[in-house]
Amino acid sequence: MIIDLHCHTKMSDGATGINELIEIAKLRQIDALAVTDHDTFAGSNRAVVIGKRNGVEVIPGVEISAYDHQRKRKVHVLCYCPKNQDRLEGTLKRISDSRKAAMSISVQKVVRMYHMPVEMVITRANGSTNIYKQHIMHALMDAGYACEIFGDVFQKLFHPRFGLAQSKIAYPDVMDIINDIHSAGGVAVIAHPSAYDSMALTEELCEKKLVEGIELHHPRNTPEDRKTIEELAEKYNMVLTGGTDFHGGYSKKPAPLGSFTTAGEQFTLLKKIHVQEAVR
Repeated sequence: MIIDLHCHTKMSDGATGINELIEIAKLRQIDALAVTDHDTFAGSNRAVVIGKRNGVEVIPGVEISAYDHQRKRKVHVLCYCPKNQDRLEGTLKRISDSRKAAMSISVQKVVRMYHMPVEMVITRANGSTNIYKQHIMHALMDAGYACEIFGDVFQKLFHPRFGLAQSKIAYPDVMDIINDIHSAGGVAVIAHPSAYDSMALTEELCEKKLVEGIELHHPRNTPEDRKTIEELAEKYNMVLTGGTDFHGGYSKKPAPLGSFTTAGEQFTLLKKIHVQEAVR
């Protein structure tokens, strides 16, 4: 089986529409995938319906932006199959509202530095639940100020510490997010733990049995990362997931759907845990 449990669509910061995503999955003979847009179930819920029509199993999910206040860094948590999505909606709305406010400031900074109308950014974000950095960069490319999404202009504007257009987004504490996921009857998996240097946090969460899994196969996980994750999973009996973190044309490197996958037995275990969480 080919199972990709980390995909983004135009509903957040992906470049591909939901229908296109499902059509690609079918052509690439992908058996199951999870649509995990940032801080919204909008794409996921639609994808479940479209997937059924096309013989592709779609797992409802979301990638939630959080913050590790103890270590002062971002962390992303994947939530799969929540029985009661509505219990997460308030949290997701607060994150989305904070992102809207921050990105509005970023857009104003950018259009003051580069002569182009704000409407160009809004147009590129059409269909998304929010404006993302990729939409701003897409507009800058179309206006002739950049020739790639994640190049020198991106670093100039959005470097975490020195970016001229950076604006802080207020993310909820990771412990609160995990509690919310479980309250909604969902399964919590730490996404790409090495991307934000979250290995120490990941081990803490595994040791305390606060999460059910770790994302093992991901474009940004090195062989050393994967070895550490496998050791943590064996030690604490964690599920190991995998996903391409698909963004289409808004990716740093080419990564077709299904490039990074979840093993069939781990997928079965994930769904079994979901049933147990829903019963709790």
